[in-house]
Amino acid sequence: MNVRVAYFSKSGNTKKLADCIAKTAGVRAEAIGNGAQMEADILFLGASVYWGGIDGKVKDYIEQLDSKNVKEVVVFSTSALAQRAFPDIRKRLEKRGLKAADENYYCRGEFAALHKGRPDNDDLKEAAAFTKQILAKRG
Repeated sequence: MNVRVAYFSKSGNTKKLADCIAKTAGVRAEAIGNGAQMEADILFLGASVYWGGIDGKVKDYIEQLDSKNVKEVVVFSTSALAQRAFPDIRKRLEKRGLKAADENYYCRGEFAALHKGRPDNDDLKEAAAFTKQILAKRG
């Protein structure tokens, strides 16, 4: 199974999850912006909500994905507030004809004085367990 991990992170919160997911899957996490021309049975895609929406770089990345080359996208995200990136990303993926997994992983991310230390070790353990579960179901 060809697994890839791509992410966008301004503060490092989503990068922490991406690195954990990639390590669990036995691959390397790649920051988006290195091109979206890839083949993947499963693409773990990470982003965050910034001021009520996902960053334009994530939107551009999704627009470059080819549904012929990427079989399924599993979303993971962080945010300081309650909003998840998943609904917006899923909508954009489906509009492009890409399959978005029903499962997604979300945790709080540190921002200013909010959620100090997040994602923390417990969040990373949960992200690793989530990754193992996805790979076991698809394997």
